[in-house]
Amino acid sequence: MRAVVLDTNALLMPFEVKLNLDLELRRLLGDTRVVVPGPMVGELKRCGAKHSKAALALARKYEIIHTDNDGDEAIIELARKLNAFVVTNDKELRSRLRALKIPIVYLRSGTHAILEEY
Repeated sequence: MRAVVLDTNALLMPFEVKLNLDLELRRLLGDTRVVVPGPMVGELKRCGAKHSKAALALARKYEIIHTDNDGDEAIIELARKLNAFVVTNDKELRSRLRALKIPIVYLRSGTHAILEEY
């Protein structure tokens, strides 16, 4: 079973664009182990986004894993450690992940998720 790491905007995605994240991941990857870096929970608590409380509740549904890093570094750390895909729409992070050959799942046209694998 492949692991999938969610970043903060991936946790907000289901509420901002009405996307069922679990169904999209299952469609693309089959059964997955979905994990959230611990720092993403902190980001959601501090974030002023409209759907941050709902995204925080969603994050708690998944496995939360402590990391030694914060922000994007925490996501990269877990992706490498777990040989995982990363779900993000953050362009800068996607660019870094591509350079590191870490597979990405992101939202295309605000309607469906696509997979970018190396």
